Amino acid sequence: MIHTPVSRTPLKLFAPYLPQSNKQGIGALAATHLLVNIDPYPQMECGDLIELFWGDCYVASTLLSESDIGYTSVLHIPESFLQSGKVKTYYRVTKIGSESVRSPSCKVWVKLETPGGHLVSAEGDENQGLAPVKFPDSVMHRGLSAQQVKDGIHVTIEPYLHMEVYDEITLRWGDIRMDIPALTEQQVGRDITLHVPAALIREAGDDPHQEVTYCIIDRVGNNSLWAPARSLKVCTGATPELEQ
Repeated sequence: MIHTPVSRTPLKLFAPYLPQSNKQGIGALAATHLLVNIDPYPQMECGDLIELFWGDCYVASTLLSESDIGYTSVLHIPESFLQSGKVKTYYRVTKIGSESVRSPSCKVWVKLETPGGHLVSAEGDENQGLAPVKFPDSVMHRGLSAQQVKDGIHVTIEPYLHMEVYDEITLRWGDIRMDIPALTEQQVGRDITLHVPAALIREAGDDPHQEVTYCIIDRVGNNSLWAPARSLKVCTGATPELEQ
């Protein structure tokens, strides 16, 4: 009697994923300890060898034991492998006595450059690489005029290091914040002019030294922290003593 070998059902593998991925990819903070998750697959067995690849470079592996069966495998991508740009990661599973099977790829965007440049010090919440907001000279010397309080005012943010499409800017006027739509390709490398409406100025209230600043969060979640603040006099008429 001729015995026909029993063929294995082809392995069905799932694409790996990165739980630290923020928005559209991986930023500088996640890159310091980047993990890749590999979900359990059918026919998972003790002795399976899982090899992880970043781009086309081998980066890590694990040999499954009985305690690993049915659980997510977690592998670490060394920071030295990471560069800004698009990359794909995948893994191979090799069973004892069988050829390797490759998983589908997970494509990810990596951006390690922080808007405004990397912070010199981890202390505080200010980024000296960002220029303060710009006001007309008259505002810097004398504060807001009655007409500006009534109509609102334009402020300017200068181009900054690593300025890119999809950057999101938040302006802070005193304790009030205003989110700006994400940057377009046409805005990159140019001054950004924002209109601060009168309602926001009135809501923030009167202050002889009102601080105005901004921060940027890019497409992968890198946070610039706050630019050095500008201080200006704001008198809406609600507190007459500020007019003196």
